[in-house]
Amino acid sequence: MVIAIIRWRTTMSTDALHLLRLQAWLSPAFPVGGFSYSHGLEQAVELGWVSGRESLLDWLETDLRHGAGRSDAILLAWSHRAASERDAEALLDIAELAAALRGTSELALESTAQGTSFLATVRQAWPHPELEALAGRLAEMGIQAAYPVVVGAACAVHGVPLAPALRFVLHAVVANYVAASLRLLRLGQTDGQRIIAALEDAVVETAAEALTAGLDDVGSASLSVDVASMRHETQYSRLFRS
Repeated sequence: MVIAIIRWRTTMSTDALHLLRLQAWLSPAFPVGGFSYSHGLEQAVELGWVSGRESLLDWLETDLRHGAGRSDAILLAWSHRAASERDAEALLDIAELAAALRGTSELALESTAQGTSFLATVRQAWPHPELEALAGRLAEMGIQAAYPVVVGAACAVHGVPLAPALRFVLHAVVANYVAASLRLLRLGQTDGQRIIAALEDAVVETAAEALTAGLDDVGSASLSVDVASMRHETQYSRLFRS
């Protein structure tokens, strides 16, 4: 009985630690600069493609299920597995693939700038020799640190399970884009939360799909996001970097 209680408390403590780390790493306060990116939304609003709550919900769900959200979730899952197995070569291959996947220069910046900042901060606050080795290998090979790759690797080496990591990351991405939208549209905080609530099923289902998908399944059908991002590069007045 005593042994069972000790095991339960140990498990509870470990699970709580994992959740705390996910909450810290994916918090808006974590210094990756996520607030400065809109993922093409600023141009979509400028063009009138996104004009209110319903069109924003449709835009975000499409990108989550069929665009970068889905692809990044798959990349995160495979990075987590490679790091868990200490397969440095496989992890570098995934990192190289992730760095080459972006359709525009701004979407590439959004992923790699946040990835670089994430890896640097985690190495300082939650150091681990595998993360030091990863940073060294990326620098040696000249591969930029894509955000889903380094988040997956950090979760793996610190024992954060893959399934909750996927759900938390996708939810954080959605929340970040909703926050950007509140600065672009006439939406209130409550409308923003309604959108986040409406996307819960999409977050859970996309995360579940990523658990069983292969790297060959990576791909995007959200062409409007790429077009909006391309046009955003020359948008005259703007608030966001993407």
